[in-house]
Order: sequence, then structure tokens, then C-alpha cells
Amino acid sequence: MTQTPISHESWIRAALEHYESKLIRYAWGITGSRELACDVVQDTFLKLCTAERAKVEGHLAPWLYTVCRNRAFDVRKKEGRMSVLDKEQSEARASDAPLPDTEAARGEDREAILGVLGNLPEQQQEIFKLKFEHGMTYREIAKVMEMPLSSVSATLTKALRTMRLRLNGQVNQAHVGLGGN
Repeated sequence: MTQTPISHESWIRAALEHYESKLIRYAWGITGSRELACDVVQDTFLKLCTAERAKVEGHLAPWLYTVCRNRAFDVRKKEGRMSVLDKEQSEARASDAPLPDTEAARGEDREAILGVLGNLPEQQQEIFKLKFEHGMTYREIAKVMEMPLSSVSATLTKALRTMRLRLNGQVNQAHVGLGGN
């Protein structure tokens, strides 16, 4: 029995439902504005609507993130803004509700991590976010950032090493998942 291919409209709708909020968070981190991020994501999906599905299917996530990233940097350049993930943005993320007895410790850990992350070079911040916030593979990150796979790995390793050194003793690493890989 063969599957009936879904219509282009249904394919776009499914992509929108799955990626819209993730892309907004990603673009927000680049533009520094939720409103601009929404505009960037809207532009990204408009471009998807006119793209040849056969050329995008099979690597939709990297394609969307690449288009979103390029548009967000264009907008940021035009707006002259740059922002690091702040407390409001981190709280806007969907998350599992932590147990009440660990909430305070996690809040302190989160603030320490955001502080250290915000002081890393921009490229390290972006790769860190794509890997740990957006769950992308190294190969997908390389495609989005238009850089060699080995550079993604080396940059992320350097970011993690720097974060570990700067956070040493400040954070309960079991809470925040700063393990290797």
C-alpha cells in the first residue's frame, strides 16, 4: 500500500506548526526583539511557500534555520541591534515544570549560565544555542552556519570548556546538563 503524498499546503502547515516557535526563539536571540523575530520567521515561511519542495524536503530544519538566520542578521544589521539571551527569553522557553525544591537552585544556575554564555564570542553562543536549545546535530549546525563540520565541533568544544572553567563550583551541573557532547 502506497502513501498518498501530502499536499504542499499541508506540508507547509506541518512545518509551521513544528518549527515556528523554535525559529522565533532563535531569531529573537539574534535580533533582540520578539516583534522582529516574528517578522523574520514570517519571511522565512513565506520563502518556504515559494521554494521548490523537492529541493527542501529531506533537510527542512537546516534550510529553515539557514533562511531564518540570514534574514535575522539582515534585520539586526538594519536595526543596529544585538542581544544576548536574557532572563525573559529563557523563561519564554517551554520547559518541564521542575520540582519546587529545586526551582531556586535552578534559577541561580540558569542566571550563572546565561551570564557566562552572554560573555562568549557570538559564534560560540550561536552554536551553543543551536545545539542545546534547538537540538540540532553538528552537521545541521554546519549547514546553517555555513562552516566546516570540524569547526562546529571545535567551536562548541571551546565554548563548553570556557563555560565549565568559568562556572566551576558555581553551578550544580547535574541540573543544567553541561556534560560533554
